[in-house]
Parts: sequence; C-alpha cells; structure tokens
Amino acid sequence: MSLADSDRELVVEELEREPTPAEAALFENLWSEHCAYRSSRPLLSAFESEGEQVVVGPGDDAAVVALPGDDDGETYITMGIESHNHPSYVDPFDGAATGVGGIVRDTLSMGAYPIALADSLYFGAFDREHSRYLLEGVVEGISHYGNCIGVPTVAGSVDFHSDYEGNPLVNVACIGLTDEERLVTAEAQEPGNKLVLVGNATGRDGLGGASFASEDLAEDAETEDRPAVQVGDPYAEKLLIEANEVLIEEGLIESARDLGAAGLGGASSELVAKGGLGAHIELERVHQREPNMSALEILLAESQERMCYEVEPEHVDRVEEIAERFDLGCSVIGEVTDGNYVCTFDGSEAQSASDDPDGEQSEPRKRETVVDVDAHFLGEGAPMNDLAHEEPSEPETDLPEVDLEAAFDVVVSSPNTASKRWVYRQYDHEVGVRTSVGPGDDAAIVAIREAETGLALSAGAAPNWTDAAPYEGARAIALENATNVAAKGATPLAAVDCLNGGNPEKPDVYGGFRGIVDGLADMCETLSAPVVGGNVSLYNDSATGPIPPTPTLALVGTKDGYDAPPLSVESEGELLLVGDRGLEADGTRLGGSEYLAQFGGSDAFPSLPETPSEIVETLAAVANDEATLAVHDVSHGGLAVSLAEMVSEDAGLEVSIPADSEPAAALFHEQPGRALVQTDSPAAVREAFDGVAPVVALGEATDRGTLELSVGDRTLERSAGAIRSLRDTLEAELE
Repeated sequence: MSLADSDRELVVEELEREPTPAEAALFENLWSEHCAYRSSRPLLSAFESEGEQVVVGPGDDAAVVALPGDDDGETYITMGIESHNHPSYVDPFDGAATGVGGIVRDTLSMGAYPIALADSLYFGAFDREHSRYLLEGVVEGISHYGNCIGVPTVAGSVDFHSDYEGNPLVNVACIGLTDEERLVTAEAQEPGNKLVLVGNATGRDGLGGASFASEDLAEDAETEDRPAVQVGDPYAEKLLIEANEVLIEEGLIESARDLGAAGLGGASSELVAKGGLGAHIELERVHQREPNMSALEILLAESQERMCYEVEPEHVDRVEEIAERFDLGCSVIGEVTDGNYVCTFDGSEAQSASDDPDGEQSEPRKRETVVDVDAHFLGEGAPMNDLAHEEPSEPETDLPEVDLEAAFDVVVSSPNTASKRWVYRQYDHEVGVRTSVGPGDDAAIVAIREAETGLALSAGAAPNWTDAAPYEGARAIALENATNVAAKGATPLAAVDCLNGGNPEKPDVYGGFRGIVDGLADMCETLSAPVVGGNVSLYNDSATGPIPPTPTLALVGTKDGYDAPPLSVESEGELLLVGDRGLEADGTRLGGSEYLAQFGGSDAFPSLPETPSEIVETLAAVANDEATLAVHDVSHGGLAVSLAEMVSEDAGLEVSIPADSEPAAALFHEQPGRALVQTDSPAAVREAFDGVAPVVALGEATDRGTLELSVGDRTLERSAGAIRSLRDTLEAELE
C-alpha cells in the first residue's frame, strides 16, 4: 500500500508533519475510490433521494424507508446493496460469501433484522471454462453463507457477457425490518461513551481490501491479491445477528457501524466523524487471533463478522454479558471524544504521530500514538476527480437475416434468457416463512405481517442494454424493475443501486458511466422511486478490457396482502400484450437485444414509453384485478422468451402476431414497460390502459401444453417439454 504523492502533500499540509505509516495506510484506504467515491460522487447528486417515505437516506450503512398503510405504528424496512467484485475474481467462494456477510452487517448496524437477500451476478461468456468456474464458486459462496445465517435469497439476476471475462461482478442487496423505536444510525452521539468491538477476533485477512478494490485487476490477481480477500464464518455471523437483536431490544446501543472496507480504522473513524466527534482507541485491546500483529494490521485488517458499537459506560457490562452468551469476542477498545481521532498502541514499533516534525525521534516509550488526525478530514478530505469523458456513439442499423424458428430456439436457450433454476435452487428462499413469491418469477414477494403489506423485490441490470446505449439502457433497467414489481400487483416505493464501471480515467469508459448514472436517476425520478442508497464500484478493468457499464438496481414496491397473479397461464382465458409499440408495420429497434448478441449486427436501442409511470401504476392495478389470471413482464429475449416462459405442461398458448409486423422485431425487440396479461375480461384491461398504452390481443390459452405461434405466414410450435429442454441450458451444462 502506498499513498499517492498528491494525496500525501494534502495530508502533510493538514497535519503539518509527515504521516505515520499507520496514518498513511489509513488515508490510502479511506481516500481510495472504493471508500471516497472520488470519481463518482460529483455525479451522484443527479439522484432524487428524498420522499415522505424516506427516514434515512444515502450516507449511512443502509437506508431506512417507512412502509405505507401501517396504522399501528411505524414499520420500517432497511435497504442496502454492496459489490464484492474483485474479491470474487480472486477467490469466488470467499469473495461472494463475505459480500453477503458485509451487507447483512450493514443491515444490523441500523437496528434491523435481515429478512431477504437479492444477488445480481455477471460473468464472462458462458462457454468459457473460467466463467463457469467463477459462476459455480460464487453461487456456492452465496448459498453457503446465506443458508447458514438463515436469511432467504429471494430474487436476483444472472447475466453473461464476454467483457466480464477478466472481471466478474457480484452485487448483493439486503432488506431488513425495524421500527421507529429500534432504529440506530452510524452517527456517534456523545463524548465519554465507550467504543466496543463485538464479534470474531481480528486476523491478518483482507489487509488493504479497500485499495485493492480501487485498482484494475492484474493478470496475476488470482495469486498475488489473495491476502486482500476476507474469509467468512457464517456461523459466527448468525450468532452476531442474534446478539445484535438482543442489544437492540434492550436499548444498549447508541450508534453502530459494521467493520467492512478499511476494517476497524474505517468503521470507527467514520462513526465518530458523522457525529462531528473524535475517538481515543487503544489498539492492543482489540481481541486478536494471530500473534504479534502490528498497529497497522489491527487497524486495517478486514476480518469478518465484527461490529463497532457506541455504548454508554453504564451499559458496557451488559453488552459484554450478551457477547459472552452468544460466544462472541468483546473488547472495550476506547471511547468517543470531542477531539481528534487518535489510536495508540502498546509496544508498537511504528512511527509515533508525536515525533518531532524535523525528523528527530522522541525518547522510546511503551505506548505510542500511531494515529492522530481530524476524523472529518480523514473521511471527507479526499479531493474529487475531474475526469474527461466521451459521449457514447449510437450504433448503426445492420440487422442479420435469420430463420425465424432457428432464432427462436437460439434466443430461448441462450444462457442469458434461459432458466436460472440451477442457481436459485441452491438457495434457501423460504427460511423465515415470509416468502410468498420466490425466485424465478418477475419479482419476489415478502410478507411484512407487521404492516399487513406485501413487499415486492426486483433486482438486476442488463449489460447488453447499457453496452449498446448507457443512458437509455439505464433508463430501461429502472423501468424493467418497476414493471417486474407491477406485474405482481405492487407499486414502486424506493430503490438502491450498485453502479459498476471500468477504469474512469479512460474518457470513453467514464462517458458510459456518466450515462448510466443520469439514465437511472432520470427514470427513477419519473417513477417516483427515490434512490435512497447504493454503492459505486469502479476500476472493474482487467487485461481483457473494461466491463460494460452496469447499473444494478434493487427496487421494492408495496401492495395490500401477499398474493399475486402467477407467471404461468391457466388453460382458459385471453392473452393480451400491453405497452408494446413494436407491433406496428415499421417494427422497432433491436439494439441491446439477445437476438443481436447471438447473431451479430447492430441497431439503435428501442424507444421507451412516453408515460412509464402511468403504465406501471395501471399494470399493478390490473394485476390485482380478480379477472386477471396471469401476468408476465416482457423484456430480456423479447416477446418470444416471455411467451415460452408462460407455457407449462398443463396449459399452453395459441398466439398470432399481427401480419403487418416485421417478424424479428416483433418477437425479439426488448423495449421495457411491456407485459403479457391473461384475463377473463379483456374489455376491462383495454379500459384501464385507454390513453396510457396500446393493448393488442395475441390469442388465448389452451389445455394442450404447447406454444403455437403464428407470425405472418409462418407457424412455429413447441411443446412445454421442448421449451423446458431449451431453457435448461445452465442445468444441462453444469450438472
């Protein structure tokens, strides 16, 4: 680890002396891109983060949002999302597992109990052996950790794109449950309160993790950067979850922060800085699992399953009793002060912060001050980057000519559009008995019985979309996630984002990143879904090049009750397509589609609906109507894939595409904001969408268990069994 020369000059100017090795390392980590958002923070003001439902917005460990319709008191949910991209490349199992652990502890630090996880995963081309190795390791890590701690993984996404080959993405979101009385924040409250470290002992794993996450991945990263990857212990995390619950219930915690990036130094300094305070920490008091650890190692190790609590002095004994009850380590490491952030070490060989600035050492002492800085300067003093950018160019139209039946089979069986059952069947998505609708549907629904509310959750991005058109693609991602929750009868409440990009020092990469920020912000504001928190992960660049700009969005919506229309059709009822303007004679654009990804060519991204908010609200209302039998979002893979997904052994579809439509465009374009609705009352659906979006009658359900699809003078027929075989791509290749 080394502090950049320009940053060192600022530090020396502020401190009026050279930083100690521990201070230099602390600044290097906390001023890294991963922690300080030096290239992204200037852009994040584009997001609307306020609303009457927002209790705690961006800046804390997790956001807090009030649920509507709770007459008995304020029921809150917490929302957080994190990335663990570089660690998951170096060590896919531990990298992904500790990503789950970290976002769960962010939830705990708000006084919330974790109730649901969503994972959005991005890998290189599926036909590459290394991509499959990473996929298998990441899924195993997520399932192991989530299943062991008893938090269900209910939603997410998996995408494959050749530009993730040297740098996969692992984004994990967590939903927690709390209320007004339990709420805790990461803002220190009062000088004289004690700082208590609870959880696993500190080792040397994860040293420099924050700075490692702020650099391009080198070709030898899998071997050379292994020490920067943390090692998780889900059983200790489960104990920490339950201990945290007791601490919150007994009102023993004044503020809290989980130990993640930059370890103890990051958590404790940020905690006091947010309160405009300081701290005095005695580093040797930290319970350790390895001998002879230095002050710097204790300060920056990212050992997992640890929490830093601010506790009033009279409550310290009780906190220690609870930690012992749950077999967790507990150390009173210092106290909150109204001065600087100060760390001392008994027996340290590190340079003392009180050494003579002219270079002469003070007399040797047993206890040395290894850090003595202003906490606010440490956390907020990093200068922001002013980077050049290039606006992405719009692709030309160059469409391939492909046999329609062959195209159907290839697109439906593509790893991107195929069933992800191989992934989510490894997750326990029912633990906690709140899951009403689980993985594999448009959105999950979690029962919040405390407020008699169904919480719908959708999470993911679309690399093909944002690779083709960063701004419009990001707008489409927000709309698609909103359409997913609307298909289950819910309306958007709030969202968190994980903004992933390549090396921002490259103007074309930074231009694409700016595009996804603005696009996501614009559509979320249009949908009245405030973006209440998030994460930024840059320098996702490797020897194979930068990743596509990837704005993962985790969006929640609410509805009365916990039931929702299914995705699969029943054997009787008419099928309508709502929101699609691509069935007109001139078709629509195929840019960003799986069709072009499979067969080559290029095209502009399809235009988006003019009234997206009205479409989402109307679709949610229609989904809740008694006459509605099934609803399914239309997006990845286009109409062809959505129709195939609605067919089962018990019920099929007989569908006819209007004769004046261009077949490839009609079946495979991926304009979001569309849905298939099976209903007993087509007239009511048309009336609901009158003046909002077009409604096209496609056909009706049958009891034959087949998809019979007519496009112009062409007829395609596939049985439910044949479709299942096409869609079992991951299952067939990975079993």
